[in-house]
Amino acid sequence: MSQTSRYALKILSYLESHRHEWCGGDHIAAATGIPANYLSKILNQLRKRGFVLSRKGWGGGFQLREEARSIPIIDVLRVFDGVQGEFDCIFGLGACDDANPCPLHDRWKPVRKAYEAMLHSVTIGDLREKGGVDPG
Repeated sequence: MSQTSRYALKILSYLESHRHEWCGGDHIAAATGIPANYLSKILNQLRKRGFVLSRKGWGGGFQLREEARSIPIIDVLRVFDGVQGEFDCIFGLGACDDANPCPLHDRWKPVRKAYEAMLHSVTIGDLREKGGVDPG
């Protein structure tokens, strides 16, 4: 998972935790520790893809779209990391499968499958911060 995807999930987690508020970019940057310029680019992509709403002017900012709450986080990762190589061989081999396994294939396969299942089952709505703890 790229740093950009991690930041995107962190932004969405913050917006989910403040979902009835319009949150300014500077406030989100300060609260999440994401550099403001980088945050702006990520928010622009999230807005273009329909994950967040934006509103200009006094009292404006960004807000999580209600419909986005049911979207699995794999869809967010695909925006920033694409779909190729999502669950590649841990050794980085192009042809790693049951017929041509790498040395860790049998151990990596169940971990990879569990990770993939989690990315498909956890939704943006599940990212709500618990007890005010920063999600990472």
